[in-house]
Amino acid sequence: MTTWRHPSRRTLLLGSGALLAAASLEQAVAAIVETVDALKPGEFTWHPERSPYGPVAIVVSLPDQRVYVYRNGIRIGVSTCSTGKPGHDTPTGVFTILQKDKDHHSSTYNEAPMPNMNRLTWSGIALHAGQLPGYPASHGCVRLPMAFSSKLFTVTHVGTPVIIADSAAFPETVIHPGMVLSAEAEKDFDHTVSTLKQKQIPASPQAPYSPPATSIMISSADSRVIVLDDGEIVADGGATILQPSRPLGNHVFVLSHLDADDKELHWKPIGYSTDPKVAARSADQSTLTRIRADRSINDAIRQRMKPGVVLVTVDLPLSADSRSGKDFVILNDQHTV
Repeated sequence: MTTWRHPSRRTLLLGSGALLAAASLEQAVAAIVETVDALKPGEFTWHPERSPYGPVAIVVSLPDQRVYVYRNGIRIGVSTCSTGKPGHDTPTGVFTILQKDKDHHSSTYNEAPMPNMNRLTWSGIALHAGQLPGYPASHGCVRLPMAFSSKLFTVTHVGTPVIIADSAAFPETVIHPGMVLSAEAEKDFDHTVSTLKQKQIPASPQAPYSPPATSIMISSADSRVIVLDDGEIVADGGATILQPSRPLGNHVFVLSHLDADDKELHWKPIGYSTDPKVAARSADQSTLTRIRADRSINDAIRQRMKPGVVLVTVDLPLSADSRSGKDFVILNDQHTV
């Protein structure tokens, strides 16, 4: 949902010209929203120039049958899709892309072609090109228009987070002072700043961008944090959740960039819900500042911190029911992979 803010006092003081410009901008925003809502099966929008570089996150909305693509927190694409039909439901939760294959064929369904495949689970769930009848019709995969799937394939990599949900929320940037999950934020920041600068997202779209491979999963249910590289657990330890009676909520944070002058980390949060009866909840700075991890966990995070790192909070246990091996999946209670 796009929210239009009333002009500030400063805007009003700029005169009628500024107000006319604001009115034109409001009309432009409304037109974009209307265009996205009116997309017919097989249609999509694609504007990579809005954010030419940076970490990518993908949201699949089951109720809307839409796929939203964000790069560095800015939406660059929206497409219609077709998800799983009854009896072959598309699982909900948080996934990371495990494998990419431009000319993939199904090993389960008679070598059926699945062009521009981005694998989400080893059991067969993926994003790929396919038929879009205008309603859920797949065997669990997320079907995309051919042209859109080709464009999407160029911006994803192994490790790109994909959120499949019944609802999602996209707030503004969350700024965290210094090292995340630490009570000594500024002190830890000084230890990581040189590494972060070396791994900083380039200032030019032409500069190379090294894909992230680190994911951090935090559960308030069992006070636990695990750190994964390429889906393999490299650190596992305890966490202290301040105000433990208050849920953390389901959120995916993607590290956008580092502000070395202010010693701040900028995260792009996506709130999601896998329950159709529960709306997604926006994250704020307190979501991160309420979490403290064991020193060994912070040491592991410090060594791997770079733009594109994915941090997930969940109020479910980090058990086999919510995480499936190298799939890096958080599912609701009704689905297993």
